[in-house]
Amino acid sequence: MPATSFAAPVTATYGTDDPSAPLVVLLHGRGSTDREILSLAPHLPDGIAYAAVRAPIAEGTGFAWFANRGIGRPVAESLAATMAWFRDWLDSVAPPGRPVVLVGFSGGAAFAGGLLLDDPGRYAGTAVLYGTLPFDAGVPVGPGRLADLPVFVAQGDQDHVIPAELLTRTWDYLNGNSGASASSHRDPGGHGISATTLSALREWIDGTVTA
Repeated sequence: MPATSFAAPVTATYGTDDPSAPLVVLLHGRGSTDREILSLAPHLPDGIAYAAVRAPIAEGTGFAWFANRGIGRPVAESLAATMAWFRDWLDSVAPPGRPVVLVGFSGGAAFAGGLLLDDPGRYAGTAVLYGTLPFDAGVPVGPGRLADLPVFVAQGDQDHVIPAELLTRTWDYLNGNSGASASSHRDPGGHGISATTLSALREWIDGTVTA
């Protein structure tokens, strides 16, 4: 599906409206909405612009970032189309020079990871929360692909939504072969953002945008 076939992005915002301030883009999970993930923003650092983007594909009572061929396994053509659609929006609100940090949860984590892997130089950092990178979906995942890029990865020990092998592969790649400057957080919970993860995410964002 070409990017032009999607409707214009719907966004919800929070924080400063200074166009030069760092922009944190919040990407919701499959079947969720922009408004739901925006609820994280009041718990994150001040002085930053937050934009939650609604995914372009209707999914139940919410929206999705790509068609799946299984949980955590995007259809490559679908992912490519939605990434192009997203980049068109991002370029309109964050021209080169404005720091952009991606924060994705679950399906949004796979989407954020795809964006980062496809164009590592575009982002100041990326948080992959309770999700997998989009392996075998047309984006490069070779050694050193994310060299020295700040990445935050959080997983729950009792997460039974994302296949365990994909969680392990994501954790190992981001903390190893990718070359990323990874900050990693595990908690004993399941497929949901815990208070300790949110605190660690806040600290990571603060360090990433002020570094």
